[in-house]
Amino acid sequence: MQINISGHHLEVTDALRTYVGDKFSRLERHFDQITSVQVILSPEPKTHKAESTIHISGADLFATAEADDMYAAIDKLTDKLDRQILKHKEKAVNHKHGH
Repeated sequence: MQINISGHHLEVTDALRTYVGDKFSRLERHFDQITSVQVILSPEPKTHKAESTIHISGADLFATAEADDMYAAIDKLTDKLDRQILKHKEKAVNHKHGH
């Protein structure tokens, strides 16, 4: 899985890169056909925003999250993407078996 991390008006530190990498590696436990991930981190006035696009076999998933702390925004983002991946995987399994 290739992860591209960029920041809008934000310097992406090694700590942020490591944190994002650890969190997104968790997504591979549920679905191993993730080809690439694009993460954009940006500090908004009064909040922090994290958004991501994931390319997987059969779909592109997008999510965005906001929180008071950048790390909390990344946590919310990975939780949202985790739910989307599980939903996509469930659809694929149900469709394949005809249930």
